[in-house]
Amino acid sequence: MIRVSTWLARAGAAVLLASMLVLAGCHRGSAKDDHVPTSQGQFDMTLKSYKSGQFLVDGAVLSAADTGSHFSYLKDQGKLPKTVLLLPSDDSKIRDNHLGFMARMQLDYGFTVYYDKKGELVRLNAVEEKARTLEDTPQKANLPDRMQGKDAASGTYDPSSQQQQQQR
Repeated sequence: MIRVSTWLARAGAAVLLASMLVLAGCHRGSAKDDHVPTSQGQFDMTLKSYKSGQFLVDGAVLSAADTGSHFSYLKDQGKLPKTVLLLPSDDSKIRDNHLGFMARMQLDYGFTVYYDKKGELVRLNAVEEKARTLEDTPQKANLPDRMQGKDAASGTYDPSSQQQQQQR
C-alpha cells in the first residue's frame, strides 16, 4: 500500500480546487446568443411554405428541387442570400418536410434559415433537423411503350432510321 504524505495530499486538493474554479469562471452558465433579426426587411430573401412540401418563391409555386435549382442559379450569379426567412402562407403552415428541405438547402448552399414558429423567429439548425433530399413532383408521366428502356444517351444518331420514319 502506498502512503501519500499529508503535504502532497493537501497540495493535490488545492490544485484540483483551483482548476475547478478556473473552469467554472470560464463557463458562466450562459449559452452563446445568436442575433436573430426581428423584422422581415433584415433578411436577404423571404420564402413561404405551400402545400405538399412546395414553396412560394417570388410569387411562383416551386417544388423543393426547383427551389434548390433557384438557389443554384443565384449562386452562379453571385447573388446567393446569406439569410432566408421561411413564413407560412395563407394556404399552408410550415411543416416538417418544409424544414427538412430547407435544412438540406442550408447545408448545400451555406445560408442561414430562420422560420416563424408560433409567432417567434427561430434559427433552423440543419444538424438537428432531418435534412431531406430535394424531391421533384411525385407524379411523373409514364413513357410510351416504344420509349421504355431508352434514355437520351442510349445511342448515336442514325439518319437512316429518321428517313424510314419520315417515309411511313
